[in-house]
Amino acid sequence: MAEAAQPETADRPGSAQPAEREAAPKRTAAPRKPAAPRKPAAPRKPADAEATSPAAAKAPAAKKPAAPRTPATRAPAAKRTPATKKPAAAKKPAVAVTPEPTEPPAPVVLEVTGLRKRFGRTVAVDGIDLAVRKGAIFGFVGPNGAGKTTTLSMITGLLRPDAGSVVVGEADVWRSPDAAKRVLGVLPDRMRLFDRLTGAQMLYYCGVLHGLDRTTARSRSEDLSRALALEGSLDRPVADYSIGMIKKVSLAAALIHSPRLLVLDEPFEGVDPVSTAHAIDLLRSYARAGGTVVLSSHNMDLVERVCDSVAVIVGGSILASGTLEKVRDGSTLEERFVELAGGRSAVEGLEWLTTFSD
Repeated sequence: MAEAAQPETADRPGSAQPAEREAAPKRTAAPRKPAAPRKPAAPRKPADAEATSPAAAKAPAAKKPAAPRTPATRAPAAKRTPATKKPAAAKKPAVAVTPEPTEPPAPVVLEVTGLRKRFGRTVAVDGIDLAVRKGAIFGFVGPNGAGKTTTLSMITGLLRPDAGSVVVGEADVWRSPDAAKRVLGVLPDRMRLFDRLTGAQMLYYCGVLHGLDRTTARSRSEDLSRALALEGSLDRPVADYSIGMIKKVSLAAALIHSPRLLVLDEPFEGVDPVSTAHAIDLLRSYARAGGTVVLSSHNMDLVERVCDSVAVIVGGSILASGTLEKVRDGSTLEERFVELAGGRSAVEGLEWLTTFSD
């Protein structure tokens, strides 16, 4: 086979054509010329200078410098003028508050001063002073033999004192006995009644004795018999009455002439609870109307429930007197009474009570 025609190569100056075909040598990258250093940017000239400069034609048009931003000027805020306060109204001068006039204390209906009584060597009452005001229910309490009955007997004119004075209203009991007893109603201890009279006759007699006319005496007897639950018993003789019935008819006899001061010695002794409740209601109504009650009792619960003032007598002397709250001093009246009377004593020497006789 004929040899393949070799391609002709154009003669290149300085180049030799090798006889045999050799592998073409690897092309080496021509070294890059170093980049010409950049001329520093000429300082910008003002627009009129650039127009006259010869390089101004070649150089691109320089941008005009941006006009400096002027901050938006805000309209000055209107100054806040402080609100003008209205001048405070002139304070009115403080008006002095006058306290409401307090009611004057009720007048004294019973005044006892320096009351004394002696029986032989025994001093029963030793210089008692008391003042009881209008409208009060005054309790007089004390142990047995303390001088309660003796004191009440001298107050009502039944027993003359050795010393001291008793004034009821404006009348001295011993200097003006008639005037004093006219305004007194009395239920004494162990009162002796005309037991052969009936209850109705007894009340009628007491009313007439105090100056009431016959019609008024009979009318009041009927009213009191209803209030004290004596209906149905007034036609019976007083001798047939029980102790409780005698107490009730005696209370009616003390009230029939409407006295200003009522003095009652143990008025509820032996009286049943229902009749006692009726009598208490009657006494409260009497006191609200302006009457005054002085009563003695051993029942501390009853005194505490009924009375607004109280006095404790021990050994003939008053150890405490005043309003119920003052005398109780934070305890019950019975506890206070026991304390003033000497306290409780221990019971000793009665062991034989536990052996029993059988």
